[in-house]
This record gives sequence, structure tokens and C-alpha cells, in this order.
Amino acid sequence: MARAPIRPTPPPHAGEVERSAEPLWWLLFATGGTVAALVLPIHALLHLTLALGLAGEAFAYARVAGLLAHPLARLYVTVVVGLALLHWAHRFRYTLAEGLRLKASWVPIPLACYGAALLGVTLTVVRLFFL
Repeated sequence: MARAPIRPTPPPHAGEVERSAEPLWWLLFATGGTVAALVLPIHALLHLTLALGLAGEAFAYARVAGLLAHPLARLYVTVVVGLALLHWAHRFRYTLAEGLRLKASWVPIPLACYGAALLGVTLTVVRLFFL
């Protein structure tokens, strides 16, 4: 005797899609990781040449201050710092929540992590654009 295929029952609101901000945080995490992996080592190498005195006058204070006076350079620094901080915040959030099993306090963890990243970006913007 042939059996009829079993069809799963649809959820109560099958037509509605649950919206979440989770993809946005994963996108910022991935973008921040890419920036941290590709751009920050270049900056570290530039700072190493500066520390060893190999750069000469290329990194003189007046020259760097003049470079950071341009709005695109300020925006670039803000984006690099902001994406790296958001990458850190997302990684640290999941380290605390899943690695240390602190899911009971799930709400304060993202607020603290992303709040710290937002504070860092805000301080960067204030320092670069207003001081």
C-alpha cells in the first residue's frame, strides 16, 4: 500500500518573514576583518619605518598634519578605525556570549561591546574633525 507523502505543517505566520539586524552586524564584522587584515598591516609597516627613522621627513609632524587636514584623509582614518573597532566588538561579543557562556546576560553584552566601538568611532571623529 502506497503511503501519502508527509507534508510539514507551515508555521502560523508562513507569509511573514522575521526581520533581524544580525546580517548587518555580520557584514560589519566581515568588512572590519578585511580592513584589519589588508589595510592595518600597511599602516603598521609605515609606523615601523617611522620608528626606525627610515622615513626621514616623509612623516614629519607638519606633513602629516597637512595630510590629515584634507577631509578625505580624515574620512579614511575614521572608516579604518571604525571598521576595525566594529570587527573587535562583534568578535568580543561572541567570545563573551558563547566562549565564556555568558548568554544569561545577553542584552548587556552587545550594548557594551558595540557601545565601546561606537564610543571609539565618536572619539576618532571628534579628534579628527573638531580638534
